[in-house]
Amino acid sequence: MPREIDEAWVDEAIARYRRIQAAQAEFDRAAAAVAVTVRSSDGSVEVDVTAAGAITDVRILGTLHGRTGRELSEAVTAAVTAATEAARWAREKLRAEVFADYPSLAD
Repeated sequence: MPREIDEAWVDEAIARYRRIQAAQAEFDRAAAAVAVTVRSSDGSVEVDVTAAGAITDVRILGTLHGRTGRELSEAVTAAVTAATEAARWAREKLRAEVFADYPSLAD
């Protein structure tokens, strides 16, 4: 006996899939457009990062006189680490906004 196909259910599943794909595309565009700026704890390095995680600029602030390469390296590492965390935070906030109408898969 052939199985009957519930065409309405299939149509709804396809529509849901398309809505999720559109929301994902919107999220990806927004994540690339949202930028966060962070500084190292000593204020000597500033990093711009998108919510997508792309570092778009690194600036050394002030002078380098009297600073060792190791000190500058530590400041850059601290700023990049903070930028990674800031990007994660921005992504989570953006995801909550874009996908607010969709239940979590973890629930």
